[in-house]
Amino acid sequence: MLTFGPIPSRRLGRSLGINNIPPKICTYSCVYCQIGKTSNMEIQPQVFYSPSQIFNEVQKKVEKSREKGESIDYLTFVPDGEPTLDTNLGQEIKLIKSLGIKIAVITNASLMDQEQVRENLNEADLVSLKVDSVEQEIWRKVDHPHRSLCLKSILEGMLKFSESFRGKIITETMLIRNINDDSQYIKKVANFLAQLKPSKSYLSLPIRPPADSRVQSPSEEVVNRSYNLFKEKIKQVECLIGYEGNAFAFTGEVEEDILSITSVHPMREEALKDFLERAKSDWSIVERLIEQGKLVESEYEEHKFYIRKFLKQKNKFNLEGK
Repeated sequence: MLTFGPIPSRRLGRSLGINNIPPKICTYSCVYCQIGKTSNMEIQPQVFYSPSQIFNEVQKKVEKSREKGESIDYLTFVPDGEPTLDTNLGQEIKLIKSLGIKIAVITNASLMDQEQVRENLNEADLVSLKVDSVEQEIWRKVDHPHRSLCLKSILEGMLKFSESFRGKIITETMLIRNINDDSQYIKKVANFLAQLKPSKSYLSLPIRPPADSRVQSPSEEVVNRSYNLFKEKIKQVECLIGYEGNAFAFTGEVEEDILSITSVHPMREEALKDFLERAKSDWSIVERLIEQGKLVESEYEEHKFYIRKFLKQKNKFNLEGK
């Protein structure tokens, strides 16, 4: 499914997601990723779908959402992999802009040293860049990057992008207990972000089931300290530590909506129950999807989550794991 939502986003309000990368093709295999471990490590942008295919799917979803009275604040490229691996990203943004809704791209920033990637992103209204660490060793522990990537080049690419981009830049830093949450590492990230000058910097915690079950959130004390270290260098700082709510959109096809949302955004049990109630459906559809092997139930920090089970795609896009 190339679109999902609209869903509640803690950064963007009501966001309709655009899934322009097949699962799970990425430049990183982050320990905290809610979609699981990366099956295809790639760093070379390529064609996955045609721009017209992406546009048509988004247009249909926007029309359905409007018919149902569902508001949309952003059309957001936030796929099952790294969105900037899509060569056509710039063209797709240009086409989708005709729908009159702001465009956001949530990227891990790993390809920011590539000029074409920066040019593609220049078409967006908002770009979210991930900065989990500015230390090579820590970066590798948290993000498990493709072996050919160079952190120094990535950071330089981000700074270069910030000089030319006319839209809004925000950043996100995921805090992982005992890996990147030490004060010395946080200070270095804050110093870099001060150079980048984002509109807002977010400190995140893993609130959904992570790829590595050993991943844990830092203590409240560490989060508070990290927040204050950021505030010393950056004007607007926010912690993404709360639950984003249950306001997931229903566009008419219950099963399709559940699978499209959970393919990118694991849903908490109460959110799914609330969704089914608004869709005038019941829990039996969830049980059926689990029995059919389309949906998986998991637990994390005393909450049940539901995520779509992906079928492994064998060389569909002529990719090889690296």
